[in-house]
Amino acid sequence: MPRTPRSRVPCRPGTLRATLLASAASVCLLAASAPPTALGLGDRLFPDLGNPGYDVTSYDLAFIYPGDNSKPLRAVTTIEARVTHDLERVNLDFAHGEVDSVEVDGLPATFATAGEDLVVTPRVPLPEHSWMRITVHHTSDPVSEKGRDGGWVRTTDGLAMANQADVAHLVFPCNDHPSDKAMFTFHVTAPEGYTAVANGLPGTVARAGRSTTWTYRTRHPMATELAQVSIGRSTVLHRTGPHGLPLRDVVPTKDRKALEPWLARTPDQIAWMESKVGRYPFETYGLLMASATTGFELETQTLSLFERELFTDPAWPKWYVESVMVHELSHQWFGDSVSPRSWSDLWLNEGHATWYEALYADEKAHKSMEARMKAAYGVSDRWREAGGPPAFPKPPKAGQKIGIFRANVYDGAALVLYALRQEIGRPAFERLERAWVRDHRDSTANTADFERLASAVAGRDLSGFFKAWLYGAKTPPMPGHPDWTQAPPPKAAQKKVAGKKAADEKAAQGGTVRQAVARRRQ
Repeated sequence: MPRTPRSRVPCRPGTLRATLLASAASVCLLAASAPPTALGLGDRLFPDLGNPGYDVTSYDLAFIYPGDNSKPLRAVTTIEARVTHDLERVNLDFAHGEVDSVEVDGLPATFATAGEDLVVTPRVPLPEHSWMRITVHHTSDPVSEKGRDGGWVRTTDGLAMANQADVAHLVFPCNDHPSDKAMFTFHVTAPEGYTAVANGLPGTVARAGRSTTWTYRTRHPMATELAQVSIGRSTVLHRTGPHGLPLRDVVPTKDRKALEPWLARTPDQIAWMESKVGRYPFETYGLLMASATTGFELETQTLSLFERELFTDPAWPKWYVESVMVHELSHQWFGDSVSPRSWSDLWLNEGHATWYEALYADEKAHKSMEARMKAAYGVSDRWREAGGPPAFPKPPKAGQKIGIFRANVYDGAALVLYALRQEIGRPAFERLERAWVRDHRDSTANTADFERLASAVAGRDLSGFFKAWLYGAKTPPMPGHPDWTQAPPPKAAQKKVAGKKAADEKAAQGGTVRQAVARRRQ
């Protein structure tokens, strides 16, 4: 968990600095002569993502929107970080923007690019246990490169963000890995007629001439992939949730009336989730309705991103729309408050969100959880073959980073949770869920942490259970359901007909209809 920096003496010329310069002179000359190199944290799925040597404690992001979502935004990113290893250079993840200048602790620094890294060389090497402040003046381009979507989403009236899994650095310089959470402050300037909203709570609103600057701050640390900024011709609707929780929704002004009945459901959905896992973990919540075709919803922290058409297209049953709302809401606990330490731990995010999506549909719309899990069990082996077991997903193909969001980490991972509940019993499972989000709140956790906690709550070693269910090539027998079997794959000539029949059956028995993995990621 990132720590707040203590006050420190500003970096300025003086005896200490002169000593540091002298002692590091030969090292600096050697470092300066070596070409910049892209680094990474070695994540199994995204090895080049993130950077070693420092722990970010806060981001301060300033964007100036020109009123045209096809033109770059002017931006300033300021990063406060604790240095964890001696650094002669600092690597930041950043691509798809032009860098004008970089400062380290108020002094100009040289910079270069290497791969998708911005490599910064400060005037003075940064010793372990020191603090650094990096300020980058840059542009942020909302027009995606060919074959590389993500980051800014261009809506019909402005912009929103969708940074999962590895594209926050297409928007701003950062340590773009969920293991390094930090506090965020946003300053967004837009022309008259636009409204800007971001993660967290609002601060000042400053008007100057024909533009306005909005400030927002988070009260809890956040992963870069969960950052959200909305700029559009929008209306912000306010209401109150459980315990006086301030709720705010961002909707296209023209759709305010049509969307209000859906938005009014949020307080009861939060209360339902609190009854399952405990108090909502953040300072606010709300839905951002984007006028854009994305094919997914996204759990950006405190302000979940939704396609407007999900709520306005009559093809989607009401129970299904509500279950998708709960899916993203549950991520505020599972994935946002408790973030994955590596992307191989993604099943903890999506499996839990799918679990509560299905449980809500079961309890509120009588769409059987058991029937859904039985259907998932029947195709689980095929999911594992295609995407890997839930806790060891196959890496994405080049240029297809969203390929990690497969059925094996959605319904396949929810099936693991169902098996766990069958194995340890409902009371122990419910205690485990509450303990998980309580013990790891505002932090990161991995699969091994979940296994240890489950064993402690159950009072017995569950390592064998988890090894089979999370890492096995084949799906183990379902506890309590010896009759559940794998469905044979349809013959080639029957695949199309069988696929349609399976979809119809899944809709009838309470599946996701436009299944989360299909509509959210692919």
